[in-house]
Amino acid sequence: MWNRPRFDLKVRLTLRVAAISAACFAAISAYFLITADRAAHARIDDIAAIVAKTLELQQGKVLWTASPRADFPNLDPVSAYVMTPGLCLAFRGPAGEMIQRFCSGAPVTADLPPQIFTAFYHGLFDPGREAARPVILRGTKLGEAVVSVDPAVQTAEAWHEAGRLMLALAIALPLLCVLVYAALARALRPTHMIRAGLERIAANDLTARLPPFDLAELSAVRDVFNHLAESLDTALAERAELTRKLIALQDEERRHLARELHDEFGQSLAAIRALASSARQTAAQECPSLLGECDGIARTASGMMETLRGALFRLRPPDVEELGLVASLEGLVAGWNGRSRGETRFAIRFDGTFETLPATISANLYRIVQEALTNAAKHAGATKVNLELAMHADEIALAIDDDGRSTDPVAKSGMGLLGMRERVAALRGRLSFEAGLQGGSALRVVIPLTAAGPQALEHAA
Repeated sequence: MWNRPRFDLKVRLTLRVAAISAACFAAISAYFLITADRAAHARIDDIAAIVAKTLELQQGKVLWTASPRADFPNLDPVSAYVMTPGLCLAFRGPAGEMIQRFCSGAPVTADLPPQIFTAFYHGLFDPGREAARPVILRGTKLGEAVVSVDPAVQTAEAWHEAGRLMLALAIALPLLCVLVYAALARALRPTHMIRAGLERIAANDLTARLPPFDLAELSAVRDVFNHLAESLDTALAERAELTRKLIALQDEERRHLARELHDEFGQSLAAIRALASSARQTAAQECPSLLGECDGIARTASGMMETLRGALFRLRPPDVEELGLVASLEGLVAGWNGRSRGETRFAIRFDGTFETLPATISANLYRIVQEALTNAAKHAGATKVNLELAMHADEIALAIDDDGRSTDPVAKSGMGLLGMRERVAALRGRLSFEAGLQGGSALRVVIPLTAAGPQALEHAA
């Protein structure tokens, strides 16, 4: 299945905040540039109006004094008041010819705008646009007053102002990201506790609970988590109780079936053997040719008796409560070693004392080992099986390793593995079945001592 790449939530949210902040700064910068461009054009429009009015007054003065020396147009008087770096004043005649032009030089600066900003600014605005105002006297248009600003100067001024915003952005944005990341890390710190709680739930520790959180959203998650843990604990307790009842019913049915087989089938086989022995005595006196058939009937009855004893042993094992778990398991292993006739070797080792375990725990452990040995010998074809049962400070551990065929557990053991899982689940334990490191299979069962009752806990302590 395709897995999507994972990103840290704090990093993702911080990047989103940074992107939004950068977009806001860009919008503010664009608004500032637009406002500055409009102000610059409004300024040269006002200057053009002043120049046109000044020229009109000059021409009126010439006509009023009837001076033979027509000092028109004269841009020097107005330039002393309105000239700024890069500003150009001009008078254009009625035919469009430039009669007079006066420009101030651009300041020499080392802080030139980058080419990319210059291209962007020239593409977005028109820094070299002229502002023209007509010069009219007595209804006659004498020409136009033309005012413009050097595009390089206007671009440099815009870059100077935008550079301050970019400097503020360069300082504020990383600081904002650090503060947002720190705030998110603090706000999301409880998620580590939520993850730890989920891991405990996954490990079948249903006592995991989450403490109250400051954030309302995480508090809602905490309430749902605790409710889920309580519900799972209750459901598993009910399931375990039902499983115990089903297992007890199954064991009772096995004991009943064992009694029926022993009382009915066993007596019938004993009667057949007795009749075969009697028929053999009669045949030996009257019809020796029937001795072979009588012996065959006796052998068949003996074989069926042996098979019946094995079935009865599996259906109704020795009383674990009376013999003890250790003695019962040693007898089980000895029986398998005896029936294997050298084909399979079983070995068992104990670590700890198990005399104080309740009968329910001992019986379930015996059944689990019995089913595991049957799987290893009959289904996996193992030639060597090692068992180890150990009692630790807070749990009972069972390990069974064999050198048989390492196949699918369900296909190998059928309903047997399911039965073992149900017994382990009823004891609130854990079961794992997997391939061994050097071939074969490895069965691991861990049962907490809390399932074994207070006696076992006191003994272990």
